[in-house]
Amino acid sequence: MKKNIIIAGVPRAGKSTAAHMLAKATGYPHISMDAVIAGFEAVFPNLGVHTDQGLSSMETFVKISGLIAPFMNAMMESDEYDKFHQGMILDVYQLLPKDYAALMNPDMCDVYYLGTADVTAQQRLDLLLAYDTPQEYTYEMPLAEKRENCADMVEQSRMIRRECRRLGFPYYETSFQREETLNRLVGDILRTL
Repeated sequence: MKKNIIIAGVPRAGKSTAAHMLAKATGYPHISMDAVIAGFEAVFPNLGVHTDQGLSSMETFVKISGLIAPFMNAMMESDEYDKFHQGMILDVYQLLPKDYAALMNPDMCDVYYLGTADVTAQQRLDLLLAYDTPQEYTYEMPLAEKRENCADMVEQSRMIRRECRRLGFPYYETSFQREETLNRLVGDILRTL
């Protein structure tokens, strides 16, 4: 079986775009773990995998990461996917590098992180507003909520980047030259397959 590919990082950093590019280039199925988490929220609230827990954004991020990492690992180790004789591409927001390192089998998957750590919260908001479209979940958000989310994204990106540096995982900054960065990421991944 070929290795699975995980594209992880903060919202609106380019995870889904990169995953779609890879799926097209490899023929691997693309699974949005954010959609899986939404399913858990709706059907299995008792699992604790939900984003509206009355916790801060960072606390929720850390909690869900610790729950979703073993689930993703079990999913990849399932014999069900061996029948396909190919890997999967999973994109996920809530997966910290430390949880990947501690709770997942690196023989089954490679991980790549995307973030927006090189900007201020205001610069992140300006980027979001410049590229927000009706298809994005942020489009209908009030400006104050967008501003708060952008501050959270920058804080989480900085934590992810620190952990990636400490643990030796690839981190791609998508605040600037996003298209070129995503093309470089996809090229780097394709060279490993």
